[in-house]
Amino acid sequence: MNRIRPYCQLFCFLLIGCSLVFMNGCKKKEVRVEKITNVSVQPAVKKQFRPFIEATGTLNPFEQVSIGAEIDGIIKTVRADEGTIVSKGMLLATIDDIEYNQGLLSAQAALKQAEATLANAKVEFARKDALHKEELVTQQQYDDVSTRLALAESDVEKAKAALSIAKQKLEKTKIYAPLASRVKEKTFSAGDFVKNGTRLFTLIQPNPLKLDFSVSERDVGKIKVGQDVLVKVDAFPDREFTGKVSIVFPSLEEKTRTLSIEALVPDKEGILKPGLFARVILYTGGMKDTVVIPITAILYEGDRTRTYVVEGDRAKERPVKLGNKYDEEIEITEGIGEGEKVVIAGQQGLSEGAKVSFQGIERKDKTMQTDGRPAKPR
Repeated sequence: MNRIRPYCQLFCFLLIGCSLVFMNGCKKKEVRVEKITNVSVQPAVKKQFRPFIEATGTLNPFEQVSIGAEIDGIIKTVRADEGTIVSKGMLLATIDDIEYNQGLLSAQAALKQAEATLANAKVEFARKDALHKEELVTQQQYDDVSTRLALAESDVEKAKAALSIAKQKLEKTKIYAPLASRVKEKTFSAGDFVKNGTRLFTLIQPNPLKLDFSVSERDVGKIKVGQDVLVKVDAFPDREFTGKVSIVFPSLEEKTRTLSIEALVPDKEGILKPGLFARVILYTGGMKDTVVIPITAILYEGDRTRTYVVEGDRAKERPVKLGNKYDEEIEITEGIGEGEKVVIAGQQGLSEGAKVSFQGIERKDKTMQTDGRPAKPR
């Protein structure tokens, strides 16, 4: 047994050595297989679009006028109600005029009396003036008659002013529409007593409508008077209304850093209503060539936007700058050129230089309208 033991130990060592040599040999023969990611690609294309800015706004009447009572009195008649279409100069209401007619008659009588007194004063002054020149009356007598003449003339002017005021008050018992418009609100009824300054009617002029909206600070340089706007409202989802920029306000709102814009939107049919919320597309230029890719190709990381393109069989990361959205496509202002193969599916697991297997997706271009804008701009 003692002679056999050394041979057993030697055999064990040889067996372990052979195993190690065999394992090392296997490791050397291992080949690392590179991962291939399956993706879908679509070429970036160039189309013609009109550049635009999206905003939200509110439709307001072109003019809104509040009409108030200018005298105290009781409402006698009412000729218009909410919603009434009125023409310029139309009689809207009357205030009881009995008191003001009496005031006019009193003012007319006072003027006649003052004119008669003036006539007598003139006759007396003429007589005393002739006697004064011949030194047949004292200076005191002459001064007295001159004063009476001046006072009589002043009384006539006062009476004329009072008569004018009485006429104006009588005229103000009738309330007329200052412009062709529609009655938005009526705040009284026949028989109500109103005081000077009481608001009676609110009139609005709804055609054209004013569209008030704002744009961000970065877009201020693109805005000018006369630019076209496209307007959509929820009340008429299948209708589009057009207008033009009429006012670009001179300064930005400090808190929001936005610039207020006003556009005029014609509404000959009278279907739009002041107060409606509006989605606005403001066109900032004519037709231009624009590189677009599918929105699904864009990856967002905070303020950073990027996408992947395929070069050969490798994925390449590209930072991009975005422009406007057109349906399911988005404008690329920087980072992608026309014809480059953009990864539109499978890019979530990609990294720079990753090997890819890809297949192209057939493009289904959106129909363009005659004015060059997309069928349904977002």
